[in-house]
Amino acid sequence: MRSWKLGIQLYTLRNETLEDFPGTLRKVAELGFEGVEFSHLGFMGTDPKELRSLLDELGLEAIGAHPGFARVRDHLDEEIANIKAVGGRYLATSLFDPALRHNEYSYRTNFRIIAEAAERCREEGIVFCFHNHEFECTETVDGQPALDALLEYGRDAGLQAELDACWLRYGGKDPLAYIRKYGDRLPLLHFKDMVWTEDRKADTVELGKGIMDLRAIADEAGRAGLKWLVYEQDHCRIPPLESAAESMKWLKENLL
Repeated sequence: MRSWKLGIQLYTLRNETLEDFPGTLRKVAELGFEGVEFSHLGFMGTDPKELRSLLDELGLEAIGAHPGFARVRDHLDEEIANIKAVGGRYLATSLFDPALRHNEYSYRTNFRIIAEAAERCREEGIVFCFHNHEFECTETVDGQPALDALLEYGRDAGLQAELDACWLRYGGKDPLAYIRKYGDRLPLLHFKDMVWTEDRKADTVELGKGIMDLRAIADEAGRAGLKWLVYEQDHCRIPPLESAAESMKWLKENLL
């Protein structure tokens, strides 16, 4: 029996949510997802109380939100209040902007901000996670991958991991090894598939169409006690809702 529930990161459907936020949530529920993780776009101007009512109507859980680093740094209390209002438990962020990590000093400065955010969230009953991309695997701080350096720095503050298996692979790391290493701090996992482009970049594809060992990743995360397996597809070659439907078909045939 699986330990995790199945969610979707709404970044996958960013254009659809911009055009029709409530309608997109309805389609997500119809596809069979159990929860939604809000992207950096937030609630699209929807009042949190109204949004929670809609989620309840659709049988969807609010997993959490993924605000940008500037929102975490400058408006953390507002983000905490918003996610509480819709019934979510998790906040996550990343260091996507290159200006936040152009040298080790920048990394260390932002490690401190992230650790402080994790501690503040813990005080409020919210779990704060760090979401990796490939560059935290290839860039180093104090002689180790920046991802490991950050997770070690934030351990005592309660910082958890939202590992992205695809970006771990793209960054030259073994997703299974990282799941085992941080399994006791891994409530959320971004679950995606990828292929290599001609110039050795990662291109996300529907689940089951790429090179990722998805079953092994899900099994390892399940053994670690994962709470939410979160499907995400950064780029879709077909309409994103069709991509989500194809990925859900794979999930139902292989994991659910």
